[in-house]
Amino acid sequence: MCGIALILSGIQIDSSPISSDYTCPPPQSSFQPLFSEDDIKAALQRRGPDSLGTKFVYIGSKKISEESENCTVKSFLVEDDGPEENGAGHGFFGELRFIGATLQLRGVNPVVQPLTDASVNVLVYNGEIFGGIYVSSDSNDTEVLMQSLGKCCSCISHVDNRSSCCSGTSQDSVPELLSRIKGPWSLIYWQDTSKTLWFGRDAFGRRSLLVHWPTAHDPRLLLSSVSPSSLRLIYEFDEKQTVELNFWEELPCGIYSISVSALDLDGHLVGKGRKHEWNNSELNELITWERSCIHPKPEELSVSCGNVPIIQHDILSAFPLELGPMKALVASHRVLIALRESVMRRTTSNRIYKVSPINHEQGRCVPLAVLFSGGLDSMIIAALAHHCIDKKYEIDLLNVSFDGESAPDRISARAGLKELQKNAPFRRWNLVEIDADLQKLPSEMKHVESLINPAKTYMVSSIYDHKSSSCFMGLNIL
Repeated sequence: MCGIALILSGIQIDSSPISSDYTCPPPQSSFQPLFSEDDIKAALQRRGPDSLGTKFVYIGSKKISEESENCTVKSFLVEDDGPEENGAGHGFFGELRFIGATLQLRGVNPVVQPLTDASVNVLVYNGEIFGGIYVSSDSNDTEVLMQSLGKCCSCISHVDNRSSCCSGTSQDSVPELLSRIKGPWSLIYWQDTSKTLWFGRDAFGRRSLLVHWPTAHDPRLLLSSVSPSSLRLIYEFDEKQTVELNFWEELPCGIYSISVSALDLDGHLVGKGRKHEWNNSELNELITWERSCIHPKPEELSVSCGNVPIIQHDILSAFPLELGPMKALVASHRVLIALRESVMRRTTSNRIYKVSPINHEQGRCVPLAVLFSGGLDSMIIAALAHHCIDKKYEIDLLNVSFDGESAPDRISARAGLKELQKNAPFRRWNLVEIDADLQKLPSEMKHVESLINPAKTYMVSSIYDHKSSSCFMGLNIL
């Protein structure tokens, strides 16, 4: 999981089409930020330990003539250190500061975010591509996505949500391309030809992205994978009055854009925000689907067995299952096959660990670990993982427990290890026993509360409200 962020300043953002409660703050020349760029980098780097990079895009406006009210918007890219003092940044009013911390899972060569191309497009990406865009086994999905985005149409009708445009061409729009991606993702992308900032997250919200819309107290637009500060921030107006406010909010799932243009003869820049629809009928159907019944109806299980392959010999041959009634098997086998395919895609697409030959004398080679309680879920995942990677690689089983030897999860994990060793004796299984200290729980809870800020989704709120020790320690490890 990578960490991505954007700090946008000097542009008056109108996001009223995105957020109905939003009011555009007046321009503000100076303000006191509540945290620094280094604070954001420190928070992101925990998610992306392989590399940390920064890129700047500076935007300015220039009059075409003294009599004309039309202005052109120009931009240029600057590497990590920002504009030089010799005037390179003179006259430019808008700044987009991209930050990317990379945890590389795919490709065989090192990749440092943010990615840029010759057209001054910039991308920071946190996600994985398992379909919709072809990514070869030795390619990096971020690089492939950057190349695909660079080929997207940049006509204004795409940005304005118009249905007809680009007549006579087969170019995808950015929303059309992102709608095809199968897999979890969040991204921030600057398309220079249209002077448009694109950002968003997949339809099911599997990658986080927080937003701070400009306010009178902080006029910047901020996007970040994780909050660099505590759950709540306190603004101090004077010695007698303080107001406690939520600084961040979770960006709703979807695709968003902010197109930058010149506002007036003075060259002020304005950004117009929009939300775009998914251009994928199957995806829209999944989003709007509502479960009519928690338990499947009998007729839904009465499916012809000829349409569903019963357990194949190459799926769990080392882990025999007791066969029950045929009707129940049909549904369970469908789930098992889909789950195996999911595990297979996630393991075979990651090839970094395959580049270097294994040298058992120098140390272990463990490309995969399972959060392991010894329960049914983790046993199935471990069994499937065994069939998806070569048996010469070891698999770590990470077990977090309180109360040490007597913890129920520790007892079940050891029993599960014996079962795995019995059925897959040629695989080396490593049970990593992690003892959690109850005395450290209050401080760990504060750390987790910061990580899950603003804690507004159902899943996150449930974890936060439940205050389960095992949930908190497990999250802390992640």
